[in-house]
Amino acid sequence: MKNTVKVIGTLVLVSLMFMVSCDKDTDPSETDLFVGTYEGDISFNNGEETIIDEDGRVTVAKAGDSYSFLFGSGIPDITGVKFEKDGNTYVGIGEGFTGIRITASSLNMLVTDDRGTWTADCSR
Repeated sequence: MKNTVKVIGTLVLVSLMFMVSCDKDTDPSETDLFVGTYEGDISFNNGEETIIDEDGRVTVAKAGDSYSFLFGSGIPDITGVKFEKDGNTYVGIGEGFTGIRITASSLNMLVTDDRGTWTADCSR
């Protein structure tokens, strides 16, 4: 019985995540959720190597009150980002994160820290 409840609970959770990430008309100011995958130009430079992907992906995930940006293409992830609302756009707050702007349909990023520089010009 416990396994059945776990399976049903997992299916419900996955279904909810899928519906939220696929709804392109949902504005983040209405739901405070802009998790999902954005596609477009991404890059990373750490002073020794540069990674550029014109067909890149960035997956935004939420844990508690902070967000993570999970890059493909061998680009390091960015974690622990918090946002404040600016109209229908959310802007990253905190040292190094002010260059992140995200809406329900777009992600623009210019972040620099001691690990390197990330850029993203993506949409979904």
